Amino acid sequence: MDERIDTALTELVEHFFPFGDDEDPEQDAIIDDALERAHTIIETHPPQSELVVNTNHVGDQIKARLLKDHPTPEQALRFSALFNRLQSQPVLNRKWAILKLMDTLAGSGGAVEPEPPVQPDGMDVEEAGEEVFRKAFSYQGLHRLPGRDAVQTEGPENVEDPRDTGLGLRTKAEILAEHGLPMEPSEQQLLSALPFTLLGVSSTALPVVQQSRTSDTAAVSKYALQIPPTLPLPLVSLLHSLAEPALLYKTLDEFVRNSPDGEAGGGLVGQSLRSAIGIELRGYVNLIGGLESEIRRAVAATEAGQKVAGVTLKRCVVWTREAVMGLRLMSLIVDKTQGQRGGQLVSTIHSFASSHGDPFVHAFAERLLIHITRPFYDMLRHWIYEGELTDPYNEFFVSDHPSEEVAKGGASSVWQDKYKFAQEQVPTIITESFANRVFLIGKSLNFIRHGCSDSDWVEGYSKTTSKELRYGDTAKLEMNIDEAYNTTMARLIDLMNTKFKLFDHLVALKKFLLLGQGDFIALLMESLAANLDRPANTLYRHNLTAQLEHAIRGSNAQFDDAEVLRRLDARMLELSHGEVGWDVFTLEYKIDAPVDVVVTPHGSKQYLKVFNFLWRIKRVEYALGSCWRRFMTGARGVLRAVDDLVGNDWKLTRCVIAEMVHFVNQLQYYILFEVIESSWDQLQAAITKPGVTLDDLIDAHAKYLQHITRKGLLGSHVARTGRKRAADDAADETFLSQLHEILKTMLLYRETVDGLYGHSVAEFTRRQERGARVEARTAHGDWGVRETDDDATTSFEATDQTLPNLRARLQSLASDFSGRVVVLLSDLAYQPDTDLRLLGVLLSFNEYYPVVNKRRGGHRRGGGGAAKERAVSGDVTRMAAGEVTRMAAGEVTRMSAVEQTVLPVGDETVQAA
Repeated sequence: MDERIDTALTELVEHFFPFGDDEDPEQDAIIDDALERAHTIIETHPPQSELVVNTNHVGDQIKARLLKDHPTPEQALRFSALFNRLQSQPVLNRKWAILKLMDTLAGSGGAVEPEPPVQPDGMDVEEAGEEVFRKAFSYQGLHRLPGRDAVQTEGPENVEDPRDTGLGLRTKAEILAEHGLPMEPSEQQLLSALPFTLLGVSSTALPVVQQSRTSDTAAVSKYALQIPPTLPLPLVSLLHSLAEPALLYKTLDEFVRNSPDGEAGGGLVGQSLRSAIGIELRGYVNLIGGLESEIRRAVAATEAGQKVAGVTLKRCVVWTREAVMGLRLMSLIVDKTQGQRGGQLVSTIHSFASSHGDPFVHAFAERLLIHITRPFYDMLRHWIYEGELTDPYNEFFVSDHPSEEVAKGGASSVWQDKYKFAQEQVPTIITESFANRVFLIGKSLNFIRHGCSDSDWVEGYSKTTSKELRYGDTAKLEMNIDEAYNTTMARLIDLMNTKFKLFDHLVALKKFLLLGQGDFIALLMESLAANLDRPANTLYRHNLTAQLEHAIRGSNAQFDDAEVLRRLDARMLELSHGEVGWDVFTLEYKIDAPVDVVVTPHGSKQYLKVFNFLWRIKRVEYALGSCWRRFMTGARGVLRAVDDLVGNDWKLTRCVIAEMVHFVNQLQYYILFEVIESSWDQLQAAITKPGVTLDDLIDAHAKYLQHITRKGLLGSHVARTGRKRAADDAADETFLSQLHEILKTMLLYRETVDGLYGHSVAEFTRRQERGARVEARTAHGDWGVRETDDDATTSFEATDQTLPNLRARLQSLASDFSGRVVVLLSDLAYQPDTDLRLLGVLLSFNEYYPVVNKRRGGHRRGGGGAAKERAVSGDVTRMAAGEVTRMAAGEVTRMSAVEQTVLPVGDETVQAA
């Protein structure tokens, strides 16, 4: 024997027999006897190279035994600390052998892992198998021990078998058989009844009873296995282990057989779950059938008096261990999926396969998912290849709405409202982005079939591309979905572009409703001006339509597609008392299905709103332009003759008209170019990019309209800071309402200018008549001018207040216009939107109008507008009731006392107004 082993044994024996240092023959004899016995054990049990060396496994076994044998975990914690210290020692090489020795000496050999026995020489394969089976459940559990009848050929001669010595290595079964009392029922009777028990069937030895208890919803049946009280505790423990699969099988079998069909039973996916569990239960029944045959052979051999290692309850526990794990998992799945259906149920089962570390659980859940997901993939196949939703129990992640409600909303409702994406039903076997693509594919196919009336293409596409989908082949599924997505989207966009001419309609809307066709709009306004100046209740739609046709034929719009021109129509809005034709006239562009899925009814209203605003600006531009042409032409003739009377008035009027024309031109430039054209470029880029979908078209057009209405109509609300205004001036106005008031002021000013022009013409006529009388009298040899003529002229000028009223009216409207423009510019200057601030710069590029610095509460002067500046307490003067009294029909404007004060502004002193 190795000297190292001999030294270690000596130290070990001396450690267990701690005698004193005195030499005592008896003590030496005890130590020698112990050493000799240790040598004998080692030599009769040679090293077994087939054992699997696993230090951690032996450590876990020792820890488990300590936790079982001690009520507190202190010993187990102490062992863990010592075990960690042992693992960190680099000197010791055979740590597993040390732990194995300590565990064996402590009497815990029953927990050792099994190792294959060594086949004796001269033994055939069948005899070796019987030898393995006989020794599998020997005294030390799965640890291989030498045969009872084998003769030891190694070691010292004449060594006795340790079982025949005082070591006492007999099995527990032998000891119980020798000293135990007879059992009732016997183990053979229990084994005979065990197959019935494992299938949940009652027997005489082991009856199964039903227990009912009431839950919150309904009565729930529970089962229990009655174990005879006369059995010893070891057998009771084994029967408890065997009762678990029996009761689980009974409960699962009842779930499979008695669950309701339809939506109450979880729908189609719930039925697939019950079918998959039924398949697993049939496999469990086959296992019990094999176990029953083994039990019958063992019982027959025992009755024949053959002493062989047969079937025992402990072996039945081992053989059904894997089946019990499957039954537990199925029972857990049934409990967790109560009340779930469709994608939620699939996600619950998939969580066991994706997030569980046990390979058995993973494989079992994957096997169940193959059966459970068949209805889901069948619904998926119908959806992505046919565009039809075959989901009677609302299990798919696409839900539909009643067709009657959807049909009322047109194609936009068919696309937007007919199908909804149910995110809670998306199973975890696919990602959310993947599910969105699937949703878009089916919705597009359905829209092509019903909205675009192209069912022939959908049927042909379904026949040529439909493939079977199944769980597990993720790469193939993604490839099929990508192929279907690209094909469907390309077909839908092609239909919208070629057959339904969506892009042509968008261009037409921009031309006609957003005033992009300049020659058409100019000709239309010129032809309609005479009619629209009349009261609205005197207009007839056929006259408006005729003028519209005239404008189309006289402009480049005549070269547009006939389908586009057919949709353009002129109509009148709802009439109100006192309105003229300009207030009720509008253009309408009719949109039919399926184009209305992009240009929705709400979008058509937005187009109409923008057109009405632009049409009003064009009306003001046309009115100012005609007025300018009129008095500039008259300046060469009529107005020159009365220059001494109204010359200064016309100079001021031309300046104010120039301001208004500049304002209108810059406002039109901002809306038509900075807003509409830039938004149109963004829309074109969005709808022409590769791989665009119908949803992309809808979103791009919605953003286009939103950008136009928000910036073109100056949709931001005025946000003012500083000290509070008066009660009648406290409410904030929108920019759009401010623009409407400014435009209204321009029209009133133009009407007043027409009055001034009429008065000038009347004065010119009066003077012409007087000159004619003078010439006639002179021709007759009489005095040309008489005293009565001068008295009549003086009397007429004294009683006629038309010119003073016109002057006061013009001054009032000019001041009102300037004040409103200053307020608008002050609000635009501090908007967070850069485009709105750009409009303020365009309207006052040379700082002609003053702008209030609201952050500092001060006043910033314009470069050339000192005469226009009116500041009160650091703010722009509003034309309110307390500041300016506007007299109706040309009364003189009377400035308030506050405006006559002299206010310091910076280093200068500015006279208000």
